[in-house]
Amino acid sequence: MTLIDIGKAAKKASVELNRMGQEEKNNVLKACAKSLVDMKDEILASNAIDVQNAENNGIKGSLIDRLRLNDDRIKDMAEGLLQISTLPDPVGEVLSMNVRPNGLNVGQKRVPLGVVGIIYESRPNVTSDAFGLCFKTGNAVILRGGSDAIESNKSIVKALKAGLRSCGCTEDAVLLIEDTSREIVKDFMRMNQYIDVIIPRGGAGLIKTVIENSTIPVIETGTGNCHIYVDEYADFNMALDIIDNAKNQRLGVCNACESLVIHGKIASAFIPLLYERLHSKDVEIRADERACKICKELALASEEDFATEYLDKIVSLKVVDSIDEAIDHINEYSTSHSESIITDNYANAMKFLDEVDSACVYVNASTRFTDGNEFGFGAEIGISTQKLHARGPMGLKALTTTKYIILGNGQIRE
Repeated sequence: MTLIDIGKAAKKASVELNRMGQEEKNNVLKACAKSLVDMKDEILASNAIDVQNAENNGIKGSLIDRLRLNDDRIKDMAEGLLQISTLPDPVGEVLSMNVRPNGLNVGQKRVPLGVVGIIYESRPNVTSDAFGLCFKTGNAVILRGGSDAIESNKSIVKALKAGLRSCGCTEDAVLLIEDTSREIVKDFMRMNQYIDVIIPRGGAGLIKTVIENSTIPVIETGTGNCHIYVDEYADFNMALDIIDNAKNQRLGVCNACESLVIHGKIASAFIPLLYERLHSKDVEIRADERACKICKELALASEEDFATEYLDKIVSLKVVDSIDEAIDHINEYSTSHSESIITDNYANAMKFLDEVDSACVYVNASTRFTDGNEFGFGAEIGISTQKLHARGPMGLKALTTTKYIILGNGQIRE
């Protein structure tokens, strides 16, 4: 299929999906989950090709981990579809209904966006998650994954189409662009006659390219230079455990901690303990001059370090003299994803929540919780770091829009 053929097929499919009821959609999702498990061996064989190619190309380990599938991860993909099938369908929900003085009933109703385009890198599980969320909300989806996961994505889409086919549903509910050239992406981002919104999921370079070149509305997601600020009133043991988890629980994810900010009053006591904990996990700390004088084992940070999403065993560190300075530093270098304060001071916690301008702001918890499942939304389409049309983890409701419905009994305007 040409790109235009794909666009036309998706547009036609979106009309069919909009007519489907909740029970019908749920049955299809269950069939697709079964199909993923049934075709597990084929998917794993395709994924092995992608992983081998990535290793041959010298891709770093944390990114290969995002790419790699196994029995458990395929099971999780299937479970994700089953979980989506149990979630309430937001489509058709009437949000309000007000009676005007002339007797007109004016309300708002949730409806699908239509056709969603997703451009993403590495993670093949995004293929099934994106399909599941879009399908549940009556949207057709066009997927353009990275070249590093193309074989995996083809097999996953093949399994999803088999599930759709078994239920007599249009297979064009999910369409994969198999051409991995950069030129095709440029054309894809200009198909506004067929696609209603584009969601990029990946690194800063990918997101920047989409924002600057798309003629289709874009929901910006993904890049996570996430901060943890250790306040002067922090519990040291809590802070060390949270930082360890946020940095090391999984490296190659957007909600991992990449930057630390430490209050100067506790820096001399806390930083050596921090170095000991992170050094035991082979994490390099790139710090400002003030921190390096406290702990000579630290590496000196550059200005670029404070703005970097490492996705690796590296973290930046800045010492500040006040919570205001901490907030200013975070707002300057953050990618507006997730930030956390560790403190026993209520006023400082509330100030941090109010003044840090990010999608998710925590008190005394790991940034790793920024996730659709952890927030109770089921699988997510991504983490929006912008303010329109959604912000934070994007579940089902973020894949809908509204239309006004007006009920009358013969009114005319004079």
